[in-house]
Amino acid sequence: MGALSHLRVLDLSRVLAGPWSGQILADLGAEVIKVERPGNGDDTRAWGPPFLKDAYGENTTEAAYYLSANRNKQSVTIDFTRPEGQQLVRELAAKSDIVIENFKVGGLAAYGLDYESLKTLNPRLIYCSITGFGQTGPYAKRAGYDFMIQGLGGLMSLTGRPEGDEGAGPVKVGVALTDILTGLYSTVAILAALAHRDQGGSGQHIDMALLDVQVVCLANQAMNYLTTGVAPKRLGNAHPNIVPYQDFPTADGDFILTVGNDGQFRKFAEVAGQPQWADDPRFVTNKLRVANRAVLIPLIRQATVFKTTAQWVSQLEQAGVPCGPINDLSQVFADPQVVSRGLAVELPHALAGMVPQVASPIRLSETPVEYRQAPPLLGEHTQQVLQRVLGMQAEAVDSLKRSGVL
Repeated sequence: MGALSHLRVLDLSRVLAGPWSGQILADLGAEVIKVERPGNGDDTRAWGPPFLKDAYGENTTEAAYYLSANRNKQSVTIDFTRPEGQQLVRELAAKSDIVIENFKVGGLAAYGLDYESLKTLNPRLIYCSITGFGQTGPYAKRAGYDFMIQGLGGLMSLTGRPEGDEGAGPVKVGVALTDILTGLYSTVAILAALAHRDQGGSGQHIDMALLDVQVVCLANQAMNYLTTGVAPKRLGNAHPNIVPYQDFPTADGDFILTVGNDGQFRKFAEVAGQPQWADDPRFVTNKLRVANRAVLIPLIRQATVFKTTAQWVSQLEQAGVPCGPINDLSQVFADPQVVSRGLAVELPHALAGMVPQVASPIRLSETPVEYRQAPPLLGEHTQQVLQRVLGMQAEAVDSLKRSGVL
């Protein structure tokens, strides 16, 4: 049994931040009922190519994007713009512990599915609202997508080649990182609310905003600005506070060198055949190396091109200096550590036979993550859930299907 197997989650969210949180809860054992609109469902079902291929090599309707965030869930299709659909969602919420939604501020109030309406039915309900900008403030009613938030929230001002370099300019992170981080923070908030409720408290409303999460996750860069009043600039792959901590060219490509302290720098200098660097008054401490970055980095780049990436990684690892290659995804999933940790798994799928998945990184000794079910087909569990959870008769479900409510 999973750690959260006693919980039921009603997932009204779509795209990535909300579904990511729902998948984490599902992986930990919670029963997650994903409510989707009939016909199209979650927007990401159509966000392809690529699409999952069936047993004959033909594309299915299941986009890879959707498959990344909806494992271990049950899909129920309900049109809650109609009164009969609203009533079904209310009844499901009354029997759930958690609701996750990412509609625009006030969007569900018109259907009687907002927190204030549902808490009268279920005072113990934990209701997590995820929006671009939160429930308050001048931007509250705006829609928010990850890419836009990366720009507005400052991340893109820090990402990309420095001014003056070839190809200089702001660049977004290659995955929807703000959505992912918001899903993670939402999960933490939900678990905190559960802990409060389990100590005799009531349910509560959680207000999560992509912009809030993005600003918080600027981390040391935010503090660099707040403590100096100077906005950090793009440094490409370099680090604003540590030197050397970036990519360097090799005889056959590039590698990453991450020197975290002065002892590691001395070891690196020895492997590089330049032991005098460690005693050079310009480079003795990290503070001095940061101040003299423009001198040191070209010296290192001149030295690293004489060995291959594999040679640098092997020799520096033996010396205890953190480093690594720059892998593409085929190399990532072939990496012996990734293989050993079982980060690629497969689950049975109704259309494809098997569907690949990226495993959860959570390793619990007593209640491990279970991979119970592939991301569901649209509406795959509608009849099953309504009969089991709400006690509806098959005839009643069929009637609602015929009328278009399901």
